[in-house]
Amino acid sequence: MLGRQAIAAVVALATAAAGALTPARAAPEPAVIRISAKKFEYTPAKIVLKKGVPVVLELTAIDRIHGFKMPALGIRSDVLPDQTVRVPLTPDKPGTFVFACDVFCGDGHEDMDGTIVVEE
Repeated sequence: MLGRQAIAAVVALATAAAGALTPARAAPEPAVIRISAKKFEYTPAKIVLKKGVPVVLELTAIDRIHGFKMPALGIRSDVLPDQTVRVPLTPDKPGTFVFACDVFCGDGHEDMDGTIVVEE
């Protein structure tokens, strides 16, 4: 038969073991950056991110179909009116990266661009 001290020791060990099995906290959700597209601009046109920190770009067109192309970071998506397109992004290198509309949207289309600045 176990004495009170032995029972207390077993309970303490079982409690510690149970605590070790407690699931780790889930990683925080990535920040969401909303970008709207309309003739002939993106809003915001400049976004600053940190290298290695995941985000989700939420792209929405206000007036018509646009494109969102950023070759340097391997991103390409159609941006549809009244719909939200979610694009996950974890920048892996610092620098300034241009994004642009690649769906012709009229005179002024060539000026429809923006930048993502990735800092260390």
